[in-house]
Amino acid sequence: MASMIQRMTVRRMAFRFPEQLGGLWNRQRPQFSHIVNAASLAMPYLEPYLIDTMRQARAKLTDPRLIADIDLYIGQEAAHYRQHQQFNKRLADMGYTAVPAMEAVLKADYQRFGKERSFTFNLAYAEGFEAMALAIGHMLIEDRDYLFGDSEPAVASLILWHFVEEIEHKSATYDIFKALDGRYAWRIWGLIFATVHIMARTRQGYAALLHQDGLWWNWRSRLATWRLLARIFRRLTPRFLAILRPGYDPRQVPDPDWALAWWRQFGEGEKGLATLDTSRLTDPAPTCLAGA
Repeated sequence: MASMIQRMTVRRMAFRFPEQLGGLWNRQRPQFSHIVNAASLAMPYLEPYLIDTMRQARAKLTDPRLIADIDLYIGQEAAHYRQHQQFNKRLADMGYTAVPAMEAVLKADYQRFGKERSFTFNLAYAEGFEAMALAIGHMLIEDRDYLFGDSEPAVASLILWHFVEEIEHKSATYDIFKALDGRYAWRIWGLIFATVHIMARTRQGYAALLHQDGLWWNWRSRLATWRLLARIFRRLTPRFLAILRPGYDPRQVPDPDWALAWWRQFGEGEKGLATLDTSRLTDPAPTCLAGA
């Protein structure tokens, strides 16, 4: 593993989803397909909520470095939710009735948080989500071949791009939270609340999606789901425990070599990063499909 100070970059990506794209875009791991699909449903509501929280924070700051970081962070998050909107619309167009139902629930959640909760709560939620996203990003990259191997390249590329950038802006909300509040109890409460909230809504979503595909009550599928979740949480738990330390700082978390290579390839003008070769995810650097 290597580490570096990576300046945030707002990237415009063009993910081209095939006409024949199905909800089970990873045929080897259909349960993982719907876990990711369900998590994607939150992004067009979660990320505008984070953006609004950071805009409120921006008005309270005078440090030009922090203000510049907020602007870059907002740019990245805006790009994320717009890409997820397109993907989620494709899911809805496939006939998944869980998509509009879950979107309504998630929209109401984040509208309520923004209107009824304190700025301190929303700031802590933002930092809690970003700490969680950093842990998930490392897990996804570390286990990328198992989770995304031989899956639909555009979807795998979308998710890995998103979390490479979550790793890239790992200290943005932490620095803002520290500058405007910094209390350990609030940081931990934000982490716990954001994690429980997002994971509960994700479970609600993937259960409905799997049910519509006839996989929720199938005992083999249910066992595969449990095994997959056990694998994911086995890798996440040590990372979450590290976040709980009073002296935690995301800068202490080394950036994965694969993420460093992704950033370097983008900086060199590699356009194929929107279409990764998912048969070669074990390679130490991102490999793109020929002709992409």
